[in-house]
Amino acid sequence: MKVLLDVCTPVQVRQALPDHVVHTAVKLGWGELENGDLLREAEAAKFDLLIICDKNLRHQQNLTRRRLAILELWTNHRPTLEKHWPLIRRTRKPCDPASIVR
Repeated sequence: MKVLLDVCTPVQVRQALPDHVVHTAVKLGWGELENGDLLREAEAAKFDLLIICDKNLRHQQNLTRRRLAILELWTNHRPTLEKHWPLIRRTRKPCDPASIVR
């Protein structure tokens, strides 16, 4: 699975996904993109999953007909997330295109 971490998502989240190809928006030069533009770029680059900590994305964007799934984390606090790697690993599995999992 090809996974993109949003700007506010700690890069250490990739440790929860050892069997996947994980990229960051910053490393791809997409760090300054607004949410709609980021979604378009991610889909054009054939990402399967976007992991975000932005709780407003689902209210600001029309997520129907999207070709990538979105996993919305409840925090961007790295130490808290590290305690929940197994949960993140399990949660990303049922992600279907155009779905958002919180």
